[in-house]
Amino acid sequence: MIDRETFTELMSGVCAPVTVVTATTADGRPHGSTVSSFASLSLDPPLVSFALDRASGLLAHLQPGDRVGVNILGAHQQELASAFARRRQGPGSKFDGVSWTVRAGLPYLPESAGWTAGRVERHVDGGDHVLLLVCLEEAESTSAAPLIYARRIFGTHAPLAVAS
Repeated sequence: MIDRETFTELMSGVCAPVTVVTATTADGRPHGSTVSSFASLSLDPPLVSFALDRASGLLAHLQPGDRVGVNILGAHQQELASAFARRRQGPGSKFDGVSWTVRAGLPYLPESAGWTAGRVERHVDGGDHVLLLVCLEEAESTSAAPLIYARRIFGTHAPLAVAS
């Protein structure tokens, strides 16, 4: 088996979408976290997946049957990605000072490159993470350039130049 450092270095070269996954607590408070493991899983039914660290505070609010929102960040939203990636210490919320609204009963970050919402179908054990399978109920995409993460830096997608 490879060691942690080798694995981390290998995976840093894999481009990943940057999303902020959101939920609403039972008392109506917004909860969210940056997630870069978002992926499509199935067309029929429309399923996506993402992974959360077992220590994530968001995980407790995303049990099977719970609703979840996924804000697919645009290239102009790197500050949001960083803000939602930090573990919150002390009072307050990651949403403090952030422009957000409620959409379909879930925290929504305007100006995202895409947005979707659905229900958590199930959890799958993934070592130090839990893989969540989500059946989508709503979705919207835009033409905004997506935010991606690779080699420990943010970037975006650009078409390759055609060689002549």
